[in-house]
Amino acid sequence: MTDRPSYYITTPIYYVNDVPHIGHAYTTLACDVLARFKRLDGFDVMFLTGTDEHGQKVEKSAEKAGVDPQAFCDRVSERFRDLAKAMNFSNDQFIRTTEDRHKKAVQHLWKELVAKGYIYEDKYAGWYSVRDEAFYGEAELIDGPDGAKVAPTGAPVEWVEEPSFFFKLSAFEDKLLELYDTQEDFVLPKSRLNEVRSFVKGGLEDLSISRTTFSWGVPVPDVPGHIMYVWIDALTNYLTAIGYPDTDSETYEKYWPANVHMVGKDILRFHAVYWPAFLMAADLPVPQRVFAHGWWTNEGQKISKSLGNVIDPFALIESHGLDPVRFFLLREVPFGNDGDFSERAFLIRCNADLSNNFGNLAQRSLSMIFKNCDGTVPTPGAFSDADKAILAAVEGLLPVVRGHMDRQAFNLALDAIWGVVGEANVYIANEAPWTLKKTDPERMGTVLYVTAECVRQLAILIQPFMPMAMEKMLDQMAVEGRGFDTLGEAGRLKPGAAIAQPQGVFPRFEVPAGEGAA
Repeated sequence: MTDRPSYYITTPIYYVNDVPHIGHAYTTLACDVLARFKRLDGFDVMFLTGTDEHGQKVEKSAEKAGVDPQAFCDRVSERFRDLAKAMNFSNDQFIRTTEDRHKKAVQHLWKELVAKGYIYEDKYAGWYSVRDEAFYGEAELIDGPDGAKVAPTGAPVEWVEEPSFFFKLSAFEDKLLELYDTQEDFVLPKSRLNEVRSFVKGGLEDLSISRTTFSWGVPVPDVPGHIMYVWIDALTNYLTAIGYPDTDSETYEKYWPANVHMVGKDILRFHAVYWPAFLMAADLPVPQRVFAHGWWTNEGQKISKSLGNVIDPFALIESHGLDPVRFFLLREVPFGNDGDFSERAFLIRCNADLSNNFGNLAQRSLSMIFKNCDGTVPTPGAFSDADKAILAAVEGLLPVVRGHMDRQAFNLALDAIWGVVGEANVYIANEAPWTLKKTDPERMGTVLYVTAECVRQLAILIQPFMPMAMEKMLDQMAVEGRGFDTLGEAGRLKPGAAIAQPQGVFPRFEVPAGEGAA
């Protein structure tokens, strides 16, 4: 076994009732950036994503498409794999709940819960939302546009009466409250933890965990006619992927409990209430954190098919390029908050931060080295106070960025990095190597060396967010070691090493005339 610390991060598994949209890309992107950061920081990472392929919603979507559910799942699940490739995600596994290994895992968990006395049979009567795959109490329903009752999410509900197996969720009220009080940052952002705690304090009812009115799901062991309610099925995927039910396996022992379950705020309850209760009931450790992020709107409007404003991530990448899209989604708004996707905001942000700021810093410094130093890294002279100050600033970034990443504050990590990018631009402007070229060539070489060294370290830190662009930038500098262990003096540029002729790695976008176009 490796002696590197382990890190297990998961996306929710995505419903295959429809094709991927910007929300799917956003959640998985956050996990990808965190996984890449941790790998560069010396961790043994397991990064999991996949598709949730059971439930009434999927069954109905397949029926509407005129195909059997498995064929429907095969087709749509592949589209999520395509998204992972298009977004350059570095997931280690892609799990599907129709896999045999998953059926084995979830049926084993079910039997464990039965053996421990937490599952019993009764009759369910209540409101159910097919779209949300969730049951709702009468008090939770709200008035819809036509006067009919709808779920808090706005989804239609229907009255359901059928035999069902129940999980004794009510037995875990005190244990869950104790978890929220004692396990620091179990739910982030803190506002979401308050929501979860309030829900649990309001009293927990036992949870219906099987259905008999449709058949597309994992069969309940030894009970014909019942299939597992989608959430006990879906949530167990996090265990399936690391070898459960073999809790003695190397992968299970290495990666469980998970470090972070990344979810959208709409499925927080399932992950922060139901999931830890299932695990406690089975005497399994609970995850370290559930992070619930916000939703995107499009030009100020809620995204919906009916409005025709769904943001297609494939089209976005095609029109704007992959790395600018990755950068904007995690730079523009505090992660955890809702955000608005604006074409204009995208163009202005990418031009300002990428093309004008970091891109310009790299391009002008490396171009001067290529032109004035025979295409090789110059030999620096003694460092001035200004040289030492900017090097100290860039070399002090890792612990700051690491602290933000460990709380999934991606925008703050980028703020910190771009703060130093700005300082480096001020440094090169003040030192003016283009003037030193005539008056003090030796000093020019030192300034260009220091600036290039800043670019090297900044590019290494930015790799998780924009891996392809940073690979091109580091390739031009002939940088070999690119892990975080090469930051600082350990990986300093070698004087005399040849560099390639610099090419810009960030496109400059045309912004339509109007405010902020300059």
